[in-house]
Amino acid sequence: MKIDRLIVAFAFVLALCALPVMAQTRPAATAPAQTPANVAVPESKIALIYSDAFLDSKTGIARFNTLVGTLNREFQPRQTELQALQKKIQDLTDDITKTAQVADPRTTQTKQDQLDQMKKDFQRKGEDAQAAYDRRRKEIFTPLQDDIGKALEVYAKSHNINVIIDGSQVPLVYAADALDITRAFINDFNSKNPATAAVTTPPK
Repeated sequence: MKIDRLIVAFAFVLALCALPVMAQTRPAATAPAQTPANVAVPESKIALIYSDAFLDSKTGIARFNTLVGTLNREFQPRQTELQALQKKIQDLTDDITKTAQVADPRTTQTKQDQLDQMKKDFQRKGEDAQAAYDRRRKEIFTPLQDDIGKALEVYAKSHNINVIIDGSQVPLVYAADALDITRAFINDFNSKNPATAAVTTPPK
C-alpha cells in the first residue's frame, strides 16, 4: 500500500453529484376529467453551477479547506509512523542485497524473515490507517455536503431559480456566462458559513 494515499485532499463528492439537476418537487399528477385546449407553459429560470470550483484552495468554499487541514493533522502521526516503517524496510532490503554474496546464509535468512514481517506489519497498518481515514473523512465532510445542498436550495428559491444544473457533472454544449452562479453562490455560502466552524473531535 502506498502511504501517499493516506493524506490527500479529499475528492469531494457533493450531494450535487448524485443530483446534478436541482428542481422543485413535482406533485403527483391527477388525471383531469377533460384536457384543456390550451395549456399554460410555466416560466422556468435555469442557472448553472460548477461544483468543482468549491474545492479551490483560494477561491472555493472555505470550510472545505479547513476540514482538509483538520483531517490531515489528525492522521499525521500515522503517516509519520508508516513513513518510518517504510524506510526501515528499504534499508533492510538494501542490506540484504549488498551482503547476500558474503554473509552467512543463516544470517541472511534471519534478516529476510525480519523483512517479511516488516512488510506484513506495513501492509496491515497501512490498511488500518486508510480505513480509519476514510471513515473519518466521511464523518467530517457529510455535514458540509448536507449544508451545501440545503444552501443551494435556499439560494435557488430566494433568486426564483427553478433548476440548477451542475456543469461539473453534466456535459454542456453551450451555456451563456450569465447563467453561471458559481462565484455568487460560493461568496454567499462563505459569508454565512465561517471557515472556523467547529469540527467534532473523534472518540479516542
